[in-house]
Amino acid sequence: MNIMLFHSTYGLRPAVRAAADRLRAAGHEVWTPDLFEGRTFETVEDGMAFNDEIGKDELLRRAVLAAAPYSERGLVYAGFSLGASIAQTLALGDAKARGLLLLHGTSDIAQSASVDELPVQLHVAEPDQFETDDWLSSWYLQMRRTGADVEIYRYAGAGHLYTDPDLPDYDAEAAEATWKVALGFLDSL
Repeated sequence: MNIMLFHSTYGLRPAVRAAADRLRAAGHEVWTPDLFEGRTFETVEDGMAFNDEIGKDELLRRAVLAAAPYSERGLVYAGFSLGASIAQTLALGDAKARGLLLLHGTSDIAQSASVDELPVQLHVAEPDQFETDDWLSSWYLQMRRTGADVEIYRYAGAGHLYTDPDLPDYDAEAAEATWKVALGFLDSL
């Protein structure tokens, strides 16, 4: 699979590179665009402030430019938290998308969004302050309305960004479970 993997609001940190290496070791080709142009952050608040400074439109522009050279190959879009929301937006707008792997995040869905049974897998903490139960229920129904084939995996007691070993949210057991299921998902595409 050809995978476009987007980083979280913390920036392109070692955990994102390690995830890309894990995917490559499983036989996938992976790109990890740096939407923050080298900037990384120690707190979610600092990352969100920088994200707000850049603006959603500019961030999406950077993501589209990063993905465009490879989209003809049929990409699986993937991302962590903020990166997941970007991946979702791009996947729903790319008729050649092969799949969508969301780690720790989702995004609003345009009313006009429509896909042809796009495989979607979401992995989130339970509870998650950024992905509440009510939001996830609504998101799931909207994604199904678009035509997506959606699977959701919840990890009780894990922190929001539980796959990043350098953050306080890290949960080794939940992270390993996530990667096992996610790699199976990618192999099925």
